[in-house]
Amino acid sequence: MDLLTVLMTLSAASLVSAVALCSAFVLYLKDTTLTRWMPRLIALAVGVLLGDVFLHLLPDALERAPDAGSVFLWTLVGIVLFYFIEQTLHWRHDHAITSDKIAQAPKSYANMNLLGDGAHNFVDGILIAGSFLADPMLGLATTVAIVIHEIPQEISDIAVLIHGGYEKKRAVLANFLCACACLAGAGLTLLVAQFMTISLSALLALTAGGFIYIATSDLIPLLRNIELRLPLRVQAMATIAGIASMQSILWLEMLVK
Repeated sequence: MDLLTVLMTLSAASLVSAVALCSAFVLYLKDTTLTRWMPRLIALAVGVLLGDVFLHLLPDALERAPDAGSVFLWTLVGIVLFYFIEQTLHWRHDHAITSDKIAQAPKSYANMNLLGDGAHNFVDGILIAGSFLADPMLGLATTVAIVIHEIPQEISDIAVLIHGGYEKKRAVLANFLCACACLAGAGLTLLVAQFMTISLSALLALTAGGFIYIATSDLIPLLRNIELRLPLRVQAMATIAGIASMQSILWLEMLVK
């Protein structure tokens, strides 16, 4: 491993992390405008998360795995793991926060989204580092694909955080710090690659399970609330737009390859 490969890998991971700052647009929106668009952004987030799972994460995991059974097992582990993590967050919320502050504390699904997105960004860092170690051109192509992929992801993430109780500035900062997991994943991969091979298929499937849990257990029920309820037509269009964004990125990735 030469110094140029290390520098290119860390620069690419830093670029991907910086993409999270595109979510800073919310700082310039009026609260009334953001509130009006929040149900649409939540529905978009559902489409982005599920589209990412079934169009990107699971196909990539299946391609890298020795057998399909291990991918589905790790996906199931991800779903169950995120369930117990959320239950733990609920328990800590109920026991560690005084009653007058409960309403102000971020909802558990917002913290779960940060956790899931952090895992996703960490895996992206591993993918970037692995690609650069294999071939610099492949690394550049992977970086471009991930950057394009991250833009709709970050927009949907910031919507979930704000609706989950994060103040706008804090949400942008938390989202950016979460994105820096990409840099951590790339750096760790460069270090570990000298001694062992990381099972990317398991990490991809584990992240997919987490995203499935967040989308189906937390976000979809939110859309049934009276305050967020949209006409079915509008809700369907927003969700389909999220899925379509993931499919469009898949087509772009094919063109780059």
